[in-house]
Amino acid sequence: MYKISEFSELTGLSKETLRYYAEVGLLEPAYIHPDNRYRYYDDGSYFLALMLGKLRALGFTIQEMVKVMEDESFLHMEELLLEKRRKIHEEIHDLQERLADIDAFLESGREEDE
Repeated sequence: MYKISEFSELTGLSKETLRYYAEVGLLEPAYIHPDNRYRYYDDGSYFLALMLGKLRALGFTIQEMVKVMEDESFLHMEELLLEKRRKIHEEIHDLQERLADIDAFLESGREEDE
């Protein structure tokens, strides 16, 4: 069993993040001491913590992460990842269009100065 500070160091998730994940039901401690309320995590929690960290790094929202964790078989993981990928491509396209608009606007301003 790992204390929250040890588990935080082991997984790279802050203690605040671990507390929040427990609050929203993403990653419950394996054990909470009844007297001092210290949180303890086990090896089984380690895999889940790493997965949550990776999902967060991939841009998943808390709600999306909850959906993944509720589907304990992870059958829909690929589907969610493909949807996330599609949305990122959309965002890239939108940002490229904005860049083109900015460039065109700057260019039109230069032409007027000449």
